[in-house]
Amino acid sequence: MSEQDHDLLRKSFAVAQRAREDGTHPFGAILAGPDGEVLLEQGNAYMPDHDMTGHAERVLMTRASTRYTPEFLARCTMYTSAEPCAMCAGAAYWVGLGRVVYGLSERRLKDMTGNHPENPTLDLPCRVVFESGQRKVEVIGPVLEDEAAALHDGMW
Repeated sequence: MSEQDHDLLRKSFAVAQRAREDGTHPFGAILAGPDGEVLLEQGNAYMPDHDMTGHAERVLMTRASTRYTPEFLARCTMYTSAEPCAMCAGAAYWVGLGRVVYGLSERRLKDMTGNHPENPTLDLPCRVVFESGQRKVEVIGPVLEDEAAALHDGMW
């Protein structure tokens, strides 16, 4: 992993922190182009409508799919404060994303959240979702996991 990867992952942590400060769940995601330029960022979108599908990664991928071609997205990376759940990994797969770098693992998140009604975490690694597909999505993570976990201190 490069220094640029660490920097961009930490930017996703900053987006997650802003989401928490705005009164929603502390998750954030960044879409970076092939040259590392930040193209889009997205915090959790659970509030204000209590949208259980408003995960930062899913919303980011929906936005990306309306702006960029799958051919372009295949050269892009999503940096995300937490491992994409099955829904979010599916969204990344369907838009054609080429690479994911994440901080906090789903397993550790589940240990932190328990069966919280606003986040009944799935302990299903995103690698399993991607490996079920017909094309490769590179996955790097967990990375900087303690920093990512700290975003959730006292939340759940």
